[in-house]
Amino acid sequence: MSHLIRLIGRRLLALPIMVLGVTFLVFFIMSFSPADPARLALGETASPAALEAYREEHGLNDPLLVRYGQFLVNMMQGDLGLSSGGVPVTERIAHAFPITLQLTFTGLLLAVVVSVILGVLAAIYREKWVDQVIRVLSIAALATPSFWLAILLIQWLGTIPGGWGAFPAVVARWVPFSQDPATWANNIFLPAVALAVPVAGSLTRVVRTSMVEELDKDYVSMAIGAGVPRGTVIGRNVLRNALITPITVLGLRVGYLMGGAAVIEIIFNIQAMGQLILDGVVRNDVYLVQGVTLVVAIAFIIINIIVDILYVLVNPRIRSI
Repeated sequence: MSHLIRLIGRRLLALPIMVLGVTFLVFFIMSFSPADPARLALGETASPAALEAYREEHGLNDPLLVRYGQFLVNMMQGDLGLSSGGVPVTERIAHAFPITLQLTFTGLLLAVVVSVILGVLAAIYREKWVDQVIRVLSIAALATPSFWLAILLIQWLGTIPGGWGAFPAVVARWVPFSQDPATWANNIFLPAVALAVPVAGSLTRVVRTSMVEELDKDYVSMAIGAGVPRGTVIGRNVLRNALITPITVLGLRVGYLMGGAAVIEIIFNIQAMGQLILDGVVRNDVYLVQGVTLVVAIAFIIINIIVDILYVLVNPRIRSI
């Protein structure tokens, strides 16, 4: 147990170091942006004297490391600057980020459920028609871009002329799950499916490979030979051991989903992080782009740390390393 705690502790200690590195990288890259925060704040008609006074007042003329230090101080106080219109960046992110997280993890949940079911079936019936069909479907899903699938889903299942379904093609207003679960599910279903399908195709292949490797091990044949039902062996031992490898892949897939969610949100008009970063780029809003990028990057790091800890908890072998 003490060794397990040390392993988890090491990963938690690495978290602030990685976050610090990400903050510097994002700040350093954004410092080369041609956009002028002073002109963004004061408008195109501001005089050169007013622009220079604003830069002096807000430390924009200070050396890079001085500005980075002040940026860290402000960030720890929850201040990521003001976006266009004078709205705090943290306020806009606080509204948008939970929506992106809901979409990301709903897509991840769909992908995990589908991939586990199909991967297990493919491994149990390997080299049979069931396995062949699932392998073809997984390759097709893996090769399908999320944005293209989103457009097809809107055409097939969206509420558009000639569409077949009742799902909204454009989310006019995001309704939280706590207010109206049915409307929330109706709004999130098509975007989540568009995100989940490529990830499900990839994870299905990983699950199948892991299951096949476990089914070929000696302990499986010994347990079945000893009279333990095959279903019990698969459910209690094979599946649990086989899922260790897919867990290590989940962290990278979450990053893919968060990146893909930005595009999907724009397609379905969901007012979340994708729309924020698009608005920031179009308006040359440095603080907004910097804030959105930073929050997504830190979220990706934290999620990967959680996945690493989960991997340590479910894999007894790594605890002795």
